[in-house]
Amino acid sequence: MSEGYFAIAITRTCGSGGGSYIGRKLAADYGIDFYDRKLLRLASEDSGINEALFAQADETTRRSLLYKVSRSVYDGVDIPPESGNFTSDRALFAHQAKVLRKLLEQESYVCVGRAADFVLRDRPRVLSVFLDAPYPDRIRREMGRQGISQAEARRYIDRLDKYRNDYYTYHTDRRWKDLSNYDLCLDTAALGLDNCVSLIEVYLCLRFGVALPRG
Repeated sequence: MSEGYFAIAITRTCGSGGGSYIGRKLAADYGIDFYDRKLLRLASEDSGINEALFAQADETTRRSLLYKVSRSVYDGVDIPPESGNFTSDRALFAHQAKVLRKLLEQESYVCVGRAADFVLRDRPRVLSVFLDAPYPDRIRREMGRQGISQAEARRYIDRLDKYRNDYYTYHTDRRWKDLSNYDLCLDTAALGLDNCVSLIEVYLCLRFGVALPRG
């Protein structure tokens, strides 16, 4: 693995407003790739499993009791095609994790979600970032973004945050909002999204010696 490559793993609460904007801005500043749902396509190509299965697993597990009653902690082991569990939730997560780890041997990138902080925890030059904002700010942001009522925004945030928490705990056996899991925790409402980008870039420079982007 080249010591020159680095990854930024972003975790975010719903309505904090930073995941996609901050991730894409960082990727653009450094001239590197940004992965969110695009990771599903790469995992599909790597595993030979239809991309629709990955997307379907994402959607199905949002409505499932599975994450509430069990754990399937990712241990870095690939699940072979001949296994009867090749398309299980655990296997689909493992395929995505395999791609994330392989990518870091070839390039630098930004990844949002997918428990990337846990998947890459043993890799050097990986910065894990948790983005959050006060609950009232998150409600206002979703009301404005979606044109919905306060009650609707509250339900939307609570539902998505619960899914992300259950998904993260199921695959990592860690608490999603445990700030000790992350290198850097930022309040997007207090700092502003562009200032969060700048702070992350300075942190990368100070910790890993990654040159600050020009401009």
